[in-house]
Amino acid sequence: MKRLYFTTTELVLWGMSVLGVVLSFLIFDRAAVLTLSASLIGVTSLIFNAKGNPIGQVLMLIFSVLYGVISWRCAYYGEMITYLGMTAPMAAVALYSWLRHPYRGNRSQVTVGSLSVKDGVGMAMATVFVTVCFYFILRFFGTARLLISTISVSTSFVAAYLTFRRSPWFAVAYAANDVVLIVLWSLVAMVDRAYFSVVVCFAAFLANDLYGFINWQHMKQQQSGGID
Repeated sequence: MKRLYFTTTELVLWGMSVLGVVLSFLIFDRAAVLTLSASLIGVTSLIFNAKGNPIGQVLMLIFSVLYGVISWRCAYYGEMITYLGMTAPMAAVALYSWLRHPYRGNRSQVTVGSLSVKDGVGMAMATVFVTVCFYFILRFFGTARLLISTISVSTSFVAAYLTFRRSPWFAVAYAANDVVLIVLWSLVAMVDRAYFSVVVCFAAFLANDLYGFINWQHMKQQQSGGID
């Protein structure tokens, strides 16, 4: 019997994520089809990312563009600039990196990478530089919730860098970013409940990213010959 690509756990996780997104849309929105589309594409991208499949980066690229438009409508210029100017380009770069490093020629699974101490120090320095620069850029544009938006930039940058380096920790960085975005969009949802569907979207992202980290650790052990 041919083995299914996705495990039962992954299918249930994806199915629950989709169900949560659709139900929140039907209950709180029913109008913002763009938000619904972005959310569905986003949760689907994460289940592929959890498998180390480059398709996930293609979907993340599409999600970044849609999410940038949604953020622009809410004057969350930090999110717009971050996703259109950093996350989307980094998703393209990560896609290139993942395609260049298939595991034993299998293009549906990337070879798990690792970071040296030098890489970690370089990432930390770059993160501080990007954070400081974006703080003043976002303040100049009158970004809503400036401090939270700046923190979102920091976590997004770390996540994008680790994704490019094929490190399992990219999922943890994205999980941290999910928490920031849940807070950010909850503040909007308190004014306009239609955006509660975005909160649910990032809650689903959080669950998927946490699973992604667990599965990448499993992949790392498997690829190193630790388990079958």
